[in-house]
Amino acid sequence: MNPFRQFKRFLIYRIKKKINIDLAEDQKSLSIDELFQFYKSDKANQWENKLGHGFSKYYEKYFKNLKNKKIKILEIGSFSGASAASFVKYLPLSKVYCLDINITNFKYHSEKIKVFGLDISKEFMIKKFYKKINILPETKFFDIIIDDGSHKLSDLIISLNTFYKNLKPGGFFVIEDFKHPNYYNHLNDCDELNMFEIINQIKNKKKFNSNILSEKVLTDILSSVEFINTYKGLRKDSDLAFFKKLD
Repeated sequence: MNPFRQFKRFLIYRIKKKINIDLAEDQKSLSIDELFQFYKSDKANQWENKLGHGFSKYYEKYFKNLKNKKIKILEIGSFSGASAASFVKYLPLSKVYCLDINITNFKYHSEKIKVFGLDISKEFMIKKFYKKINILPETKFFDIIIDDGSHKLSDLIISLNTFYKNLKPGGFFVIEDFKHPNYYNHLNDCDELNMFEIINQIKNKKKFNSNILSEKVLTDILSSVEFINTYKGLRKDSDLAFFKKLD
C-alpha cells in the first residue's frame, strides 16, 4: 500500500462525519438479523431490498450465549462498519477491532469500535497493529475473529496464518465467503489448496504443504480446533465456516 494513499485515507476517515450509534435508542431486543438489516449489512437475509447472504441464523446460533460476556472481536474487512455496528449492539459488552485496507467507507462511530487501516498481507502493518493495541504477536486476545476481507485465496490463508494464534481458547474463527476463489477466477490468486480443501484436511487431522500457512500454525490448528462447521447461505456464492477452538 502506498504510504501517501494510506495517510490520505486516514485523514478522510478522521474528518468524515459518522453516525454515532452510541446515541441510538436501546436495541437489545433486536435479533442479529434485524440489526444487520438496520445497519445495512449484506450478512442479513434481506439487504436494502436485495437478497442478502443469510448468515444471521448461524451467527445467532453461535453468539447468542455471549450476550452478557465481555468479549473482543477482530473483524477483517469492515467496509462501512455495518456488521461491526450490528455486533456491538447484539453483544453489548463487546469491543470490535476493525481492519480494512480502505477505511474511508466507514460511516459508523462507537466507543466500542476501533478502526485500523491496513493491508493484512503486509507484515509490518500487522506489527504496528499489535503495537497499537498493546499486545504481543502471540497473545491470545480475541474471543471472535471474523474474516470478511478481500476473499482472495492468498488473503484467506494469510488471515488464518496470522491471526489464529491470537484466538482465545473457546473462541470462534469465522470465515465468510470462503468458497469465493472457487467461484471467481480472479480471487484464486495463488498455487495453494483452496479453503474448502484446507478445511477438509483440518477436519480429517491431516497435514498438508503450504507456502503461506506455516507448519507451526497448522500444527497448532490441528491440535486445538474442536470443530469446523460449514454452512450454505441464501445466495449461490454464500458460504460460511466456523472454527471453534478448544477451551
